[in-house]
Order: sequence, then C-alpha cells, then structure tokens
Amino acid sequence: MKIKLVKSLIGSKKDQIATAYALGLKRIGDETTQPDNAATKGKVAKISHLVEVTEA
Repeated sequence: MKIKLVKSLIGSKKDQIATAYALGLKRIGDETTQPDNAATKGKVAKISHLVEVTEA
C-alpha cells in the first residue's frame, strides 16, 4: 500500500507524529510503500486524517 502525507504534522499529538515518522513520513508530500498487513493498517488508522492511502 502506498501512503502519502497530505496534511502537516504541526499541532498533532506526539504519538501521531511518532507514527508518521515510523512510516517514513516527515513532511507534506512524502510518500512510502508499506506491506499490507495488520500492523501497517493500525498505524494508518491512527493518522488517517493526515494521510492518503492507495492500494499498490
């Protein structure tokens, strides 16, 4: 699954920022490809309002 950061991390909770960093997303426009498993889906659910997900 492809994950792209579309909103700023400024003002987000510390755990949400840490989750974005764990996915490799640091600034708006950053995109990463992650495996489609339960762990990744849980991380995406935590920051779903900040990211855009497409199935790769």
